[in-house]
Amino acid sequence: MRGREVQQVRSFNRFYTNLIGALDYGRHLYTPYTLTEARVLYEIAHGHRVDAADLRTSLSLGAGYLSRLLTRFEEGKLITRGPSERDGRRQRITLTDHGRATADLLEERSRHSAGTLLQRLPAPDRARLLEATAAIQELLGDPAERPAPVMRLRAPEPGDLGWMVQRNAVLYAREYGFDLGYEALVVRIVAGYAERYDSRWDRTWIAELDGERIGAVMCVRNDDEVVGKAADGTPPRTARLRLLLVEPEAQGHGIGQALVSACVSFACETGYRELVLWTNSVLSAARVLYERAGFELTAEKPHHSFGRELVGQDWRLPL
Repeated sequence: MRGREVQQVRSFNRFYTNLIGALDYGRHLYTPYTLTEARVLYEIAHGHRVDAADLRTSLSLGAGYLSRLLTRFEEGKLITRGPSERDGRRQRITLTDHGRATADLLEERSRHSAGTLLQRLPAPDRARLLEATAAIQELLGDPAERPAPVMRLRAPEPGDLGWMVQRNAVLYAREYGFDLGYEALVVRIVAGYAERYDSRWDRTWIAELDGERIGAVMCVRNDDEVVGKAADGTPPRTARLRLLLVEPEAQGHGIGQALVSACVSFACETGYRELVLWTNSVLSAARVLYERAGFELTAEKPHHSFGRELVGQDWRLPL
């Protein structure tokens, strides 16, 4: 771990604790309670049949420290303690009317304090701040408590085809060293799709993870069957899978498999007889997806393209 990174985290900790007044002992939210005491009252107020053991676990407090704190609360007539209904060896903590009023006051002032911070910022900066706080909580929180990311496939919307060109160009340059020749190829493929699109035979899917675009794929008529094949409603024989893309940070969520499966299902339902694709041997992760879906490697040929010496591959899936 680099010293500069550690120092940046420590600097943020000092800044934020000073910003919220966490170091002003006895003056949290202009009340006679410390930040820890206010947090304990919050947990008691919002919990269901709170036991002392629950508080120790959820707040990572020492047993002796928590016991002394609860004794002060009891002396201040904020809480009452009695045997737990679940286990007689445990103490059940209950707020008194005075304790409930105190917790409500702390909640009101906490909301007002957070609202005051947000009001200082214009709307775009507030959005950035909320995204940053969500990222901090997600990255530093307990992985077991994180909600499972939501993945969905959808039809392209305005701007999505341009995004496909941009992400293909960036990722293939970064990961495989492809030059502008590859971007030019993707531009031609996407432009051809947009110009010749026929909803009966052509389809594109955009994959999203928690609302963010993280992948895409196309299923289209094979090039030699684009024109004149389906005038009488008879489907073309061959569909082609093109431009499969999954963002590196989204790998491991089954995105690639879902995109390939969508292509296969669409080709079957539409009446295609086979699904083909062309790729290069360096794309080893994609090869695993194709083999898993039942594609067979039918031909390989070395070629010089995109500034690289490559081995092109033809794959075929009978439907």
